[in-house]
Amino acid sequence: MKDAHCYNHYRETVIGAVVDLAKEHKDIVFLDADLSSCITSTTFKKEFPSRFFNAGIAEANMAAVAGGMASAGLTPFIHSFACFATRRAYDQILISIGYTNRTVHIIGSDPGIVAQYNGGTHMPFEDIALMRQVPSFVIIEPSDAQSLYALTQQVYFNGKPSYIRTPRKGISFRYSADDEIKLGKAIELADGSDVALVATGVLMVDLALETKQELEKRGIKATVIDWHTVRPMDTETLDRIASRCGRVIVMENGRYAGGVGESIAAYYAANSPVKMDFLSIKDEYGQVGPLSYLKEAYGFTLPVMLKKVENILAR
Repeated sequence: MKDAHCYNHYRETVIGAVVDLAKEHKDIVFLDADLSSCITSTTFKKEFPSRFFNAGIAEANMAAVAGGMASAGLTPFIHSFACFATRRAYDQILISIGYTNRTVHIIGSDPGIVAQYNGGTHMPFEDIALMRQVPSFVIIEPSDAQSLYALTQQVYFNGKPSYIRTPRKGISFRYSADDEIKLGKAIELADGSDVALVATGVLMVDLALETKQELEKRGIKATVIDWHTVRPMDTETLDRIASRCGRVIVMENGRYAGGVGESIAAYYAANSPVKMDFLSIKDEYGQVGPLSYLKEAYGFTLPVMLKKVENILAR
């Protein structure tokens, strides 16, 4: 696997993964919704000008066109901000891609509070819930640049439509090119017997590891799971941590209703009930502000997590 340390931002990483795929696979095309500079899909355009299409600020049309291209044997990757890539284009995703069983890969950038100054209209908390309602869609939210690169390439070879949830700006690394990163297989970052922290995406995996370190000082041992694949669900890992810990806190940068936490809760309710809690968005809309403010506003902080662990251990 290629070392993703050559990239400076998540947006460069996800586009780099698609460009590298396109060099070997002539069926790949890229569609953007007038946001080429925001996601750096101009890199793809420079490499393959005849395979790049700017759909304009018309996300629904873009999804429908991508479905048509897929029916002709092409494999489109399409991009917009996560709010527009899912909400605005939802009927076309459901019918032109899902219902017709077309392989299209949707990149939704700046999900949840990562949207920051773009504010409430651009801050999708419901995108995972929406995409979970479309049968057959693979859903991923990698937690670093290396896993973003690896999983973006793996969804292509998986042969099913996918939703790739990623920040645009900044970059972090917790994995190397030698680490095993596999679609549909969660990664255990820490092994503890008192409580399991199941986290999706960059923000939440970072917070889970920070929480684990503080808990260690208090004599509490936590398992930390990087839940990079929302669908298909890694039930083997869920069964293992249920048996080991009996207490699970699911952490997501999105709404609980229909989201990651609710999907895991439904699995446990039907199979191996455990004590659970959730760090997620409740019945709220987005706000405008820097990431530091938004973390405080929605409770995505270490003190909140420590209180949740304290409460679940006391139950």
